[in-house]
Amino acid sequence: MTDWQKTGCILCAQNCGLEVQIRDNKIERVRPDKDNPRSKGYGCRKGMNIANHQHHDDRLTVPLKKTADGFVPISWEQAFSEIGTKLKTIVAEHGPKSFAYMGGGGQGCHFEAAFGLSLMRALGSHYYYNALAQELTGFFWVSGRMLGRQNRFPIPHEEEADMLVAVGWNPMVSHQMVRAPLVLKEFAKNPCKKLVVVDPRRSETARIADLHLPIRPGTDALFWRAVIALLLERGLVSEEKVRAVCSGYDEIKPWFSGFDVERALAVCQLSRQDVDTLVTDLSTRRWCMHFDLGIHMNRHSTLAAYLLMLLAALCGRFCTPGGQVIPGSLVPLGSHSDERNAKTWRTVATDFPPIAGVFPPNVMPEEVLSTHPERLRAVICSASNPLRSYADTKAYEKAFAKLDLLVVIELAMTETAELADYVLPARSGYESYNGTFFPWTFPEIYFQLRRPLLVPQGEPRESSAIMAGIARAAGLLPELPGWLIQAADRGEDQFAAALLIYLTEHKKAKTVLPLLLAETLGQKLGSANLAALWGLVTTFSGAGLANARRAGFSRPHWFAAAMDVPRLGAVFGAILRHRSLIPLALLSPRMAQSRKLFAAIKNRPQGLFVGKLDAAANASEICNEDGKIHLHIEELEAWMAEITPEAEEMLLNPDPQFPLLLQAGRHTPENANTLMRKPDWNVGRRACTLAISAVDALHLAIADGEQVQVTTAAGSARIEAEITDETRPGQVIIPHGFGLKYRSQVHGVNVNSLTAATWRDRLAATPYHKYVCCRVEKIAGQLIRHEASNTVTGNLAKTE
Repeated sequence: MTDWQKTGCILCAQNCGLEVQIRDNKIERVRPDKDNPRSKGYGCRKGMNIANHQHHDDRLTVPLKKTADGFVPISWEQAFSEIGTKLKTIVAEHGPKSFAYMGGGGQGCHFEAAFGLSLMRALGSHYYYNALAQELTGFFWVSGRMLGRQNRFPIPHEEEADMLVAVGWNPMVSHQMVRAPLVLKEFAKNPCKKLVVVDPRRSETARIADLHLPIRPGTDALFWRAVIALLLERGLVSEEKVRAVCSGYDEIKPWFSGFDVERALAVCQLSRQDVDTLVTDLSTRRWCMHFDLGIHMNRHSTLAAYLLMLLAALCGRFCTPGGQVIPGSLVPLGSHSDERNAKTWRTVATDFPPIAGVFPPNVMPEEVLSTHPERLRAVICSASNPLRSYADTKAYEKAFAKLDLLVVIELAMTETAELADYVLPARSGYESYNGTFFPWTFPEIYFQLRRPLLVPQGEPRESSAIMAGIARAAGLLPELPGWLIQAADRGEDQFAAALLIYLTEHKKAKTVLPLLLAETLGQKLGSANLAALWGLVTTFSGAGLANARRAGFSRPHWFAAAMDVPRLGAVFGAILRHRSLIPLALLSPRMAQSRKLFAAIKNRPQGLFVGKLDAAANASEICNEDGKIHLHIEELEAWMAEITPEAEEMLLNPDPQFPLLLQAGRHTPENANTLMRKPDWNVGRRACTLAISAVDALHLAIADGEQVQVTTAAGSARIEAEITDETRPGQVIIPHGFGLKYRSQVHGVNVNSLTAATWRDRLAATPYHKYVCCRVEKIAGQLIRHEASNTVTGNLAKTE
């Protein structure tokens, strides 16, 4: 067995530091990494079970092509050649809008995105579909309008807050914050701090909260409009301070004047006394908030996010210690894509624009099934599994069957891969250099480069290298001169000098630079991802280098930088070889600083802080020309006017055919999206059940452990009922990440088969997973089997 080796978890966006021991090329033992500067020795059971993600019988080992007789193995050369030719033919016949790239690396492997996007753009397309647009893009859109850029969104600065408001979020289980359970317990136990939870159910987090507001499902926008109205009515907003840092206050103030707070709270089924307590705390305490999927995947999701952002602005909680701060990042999470720009593409059938550069997966089936001449016809789907990850499984099955070309790049034969024309095996996050760019720390900027710890079995390749191979076969890359390829063999400095010369002479090559790095330096380093990181850090400038200096990566004096002997030799060798003075740029202090940073990233496998923002000047991160927060968003004014107690009360009336509300998806200790296909890690646990209240179970004569039928307008499924006091009457819950096939057997229920892609936010098209109308029916004549305990009881089992 090896010594403990440092790595990180890839099963959720917190990427906690881990240490592993390996025997016979298999992960044998796992423990949290105390040296990780961000997670500091914290880890959950998902991270402790990464071996089940890595090692299982359904891993792909060779490229596969679908034939009339099923999938057959083919060579990489054949796969690249055929895929490249077909892509080029489809785009030539139907235009660049016929192609889409779906992927981006999920929770743990973000480097792929640079290569997938380069391939997509080389084909002339803008259609990038990503899981971010299942959750966060309404919030990103609001951030773009209020703060200037969609990828400059705020996060809570809980370290310096004395009150944390958790909205539609159960961090004791779902995390979504670094070391979340420890942070939450500190807020709950510290007499000087306060934890407030706004959530329909009595979740694990609500149980420890100082104040829990059990809001009626689907009334978030109504509630937060009422809260702002109360703040203004009670004179708790400093208008002078708001006007000093914000614009548009006079335009939004009338939205809340004369609002019927009492009736709104009655519709929300909340106590006026509890809400008054919250409002007082919001006006007096140093608070921050985190709103999660209970907002992002619910009715009026974009508008609710807007109201929460307005609340923070009116209470002076933006860009201030303990408030909502704008973090830095090594690479921004997404881009800025303003739909008001005439050059911004929209989907041809559903007319949705990208937000933060990504299109919503909810609309892809309609884009494929459309009769529009520019409909989607070819998709490369990497590190995604839309048939289990996204809403409306039936629509995706129908759409993917209609594609002219579906290429899936995956670790395993997933449900989506089964529909593909070509399935290409990818290396896992523990078989390759990789990392993520989630911006969850402030003011420090954290990054961890995970190293390959395991030898790949069979012929899998880095997803990045696969993208480069497809691009080369499709004729999308320029022929590279031999001297540039040879320069990579002489070291990074020699290659940097040669690359500067090449890019100066071939400016268009910059658009496919990640793919070219894969074919040059990537071959020498044995990793396209590592070559991409080198390119990223080498081109650091401006704010990135200033942040690096604050983190300890100082810029040397001009003379010291120039007298770096190995680099000096490389530069003058390149000057003499190519008769060009361009390589002199490599002797600058900026390049010396970048080189130091790249070496540090490679040499600290536990991760490190690669930069640090000026915390005292966080308001300078606002990207509006006037430097102010823009409160008024004209496009949301009519939507805001719709949110009245009368209108919401009518819309929330239960449908007699579907009287219960299904929460389609829930983070539990037993799920990790669709990344954990091997079910062994949940043996002895009731991993996938329908959570139902005792009140509803009694009314429906359902016993704990019974199989029940859950039906929505989109579909129906059988599932085991689990009676719990965590679920409020009228609401039932099915976790996501199940219905996965392993060894030809399906485990659990695919909750996305009960949802429709058209149940979505009007602006961002994010799904209404937290508000799905359903009915639950008892199935007569059955024995009740508890999988966890293997006990069998009669149909009249007593319920608590």
